[in-house]
Amino acid sequence: MVKPDGATVADDGTEQRILDAADAVFVRRGTDGARMQEIAAEAGVNKALLHYYYRTKDGLAEAVFRRVAGTFMPVIIETMASDLSLEEKAGKVVQHYLEVFARRPYLPGYVISEITHHPGRLPPLFAALAGTQIKKRVLTKLGQQIDERVRTGTLAPIAPEQFLINIISLCVFPFAARPIIMVALGLDAKGFDRFIAQRRETLPPFVARALRP
Repeated sequence: MVKPDGATVADDGTEQRILDAADAVFVRRGTDGARMQEIAAEAGVNKALLHYYYRTKDGLAEAVFRRVAGTFMPVIIETMASDLSLEEKAGKVVQHYLEVFARRPYLPGYVISEITHHPGRLPPLFAALAGTQIKKRVLTKLGQQIDERVRTGTLAPIAPEQFLINIISLCVFPFAARPIIMVALGLDAKGFDRFIAQRRETLPPFVARALRP
């Protein structure tokens, strides 16, 4: 690693620790509520070293946002563009999303908040992670599969965009609305975990039934 003055320093994992700490703090508090000092303390470094690696809070926030999105966006692209059946695709995406979000239930709220308050981060993220794949690969493949199933009478007509967003929404909403759901259903944290575990079992067959003509 080369410092701004041209000197070379060994990579001792400090940058990764900083990114891990920032990930935890930003997801927990949101970018606007996070403080660089808290991130430095979580990473076990001083604040000056934090700025050395990431210059500004905004630069660190963008790095975290890209990393967080990278935990689930590539999976949905590859799954939806694959040759799996529509039911298999729905089941795989549901299992992956609910597993990721169950480990980090505040992740959807963080992503939605970031997109709402910092919309400029989204276009370069899509360009870096997805490019034109969503339209060219995902929607084209889904459209072909849907058309074939509709022709054979085994699927109700649905636009590929609607199919895609329906699956994502069914996964994201319980976590984005976690506080409301917990109060409305009288759940504590363990109760919510059981609710999600049950959802992992019931959601794929629910989607399969919804696709039938």
